[in-house]
Amino acid sequence: MGVGDVAGEATRTAGSEERGRGGAAPGPKKRRFPWTELPLLVGIALVLALLIKTFLVQAFLIPSGSMQNTLQEGDRVMVDKLTPWFGSEPERGEVVVFHDPDAWLRGRSTPEPNAAQTFLGWIGLMPSAGEKDLIKRVIGVGGDTVECSGTGPLKVNGKALDEPYVYAGNTPCTDDGGGGRFKVVVPRGHLWVMGDHRQASSDSRYNQDDKHHGMVPVGDVVGRAVVKAWPLDRWGTLPVPDAFDEDGPNR
Repeated sequence: MGVGDVAGEATRTAGSEERGRGGAAPGPKKRRFPWTELPLLVGIALVLALLIKTFLVQAFLIPSGSMQNTLQEGDRVMVDKLTPWFGSEPERGEVVVFHDPDAWLRGRSTPEPNAAQTFLGWIGLMPSAGEKDLIKRVIGVGGDTVECSGTGPLKVNGKALDEPYVYAGNTPCTDDGGGGRFKVVVPRGHLWVMGDHRQASSDSRYNQDDKHHGMVPVGDVVGRAVVKAWPLDRWGTLPVPDAFDEDGPNR
């Protein structure tokens, strides 16, 4: 046996002994989850949720039956908050959420949320129960003339609206002396809004004695309600009705 053969045999023997002591050759170690990074990941998730609520979309709880049957009390809708950031203003026929313009909700109690509801509402994962917001349909925008006499029909710029979304059994207008009969011109930068449940909605008609004469400043609009998200059996979109399409009332 030569010198080379001796060296080769020694190498093979050493390798065999190494495998004998440790079995198979050691593989890569499994990386354990770095629990020290968990607070950072949670913080990032919360910041993203807050940014989505602030700039993109927010849940809103329907507080009353004033938008029946389009929306039922207790429904959850998702509100598009992104579009207004690009300068788009609400259009006729859209269902919008807006801040109380001038004590429209006076005398109505707001349920006190618990700590969990407050937190989840703050980041947008639940409707914010304590916010003083309303939801109605836009009927007139700046420059429009909106009028109603008797029980209707409702007219925008002289054209009568076909309103299949009005609550069954209701009339488009209310023949009373409290605001159900009216003729108004909507100022620029404002909206005239009404509920679909006409005889159960304290909307622009019945707030004409406030500082905005029943109008909603565009700046008070939170966003457009675009989807009924909950309960699941009522899921659906909230499109603009045909009465307000391109062939609808002119400005």
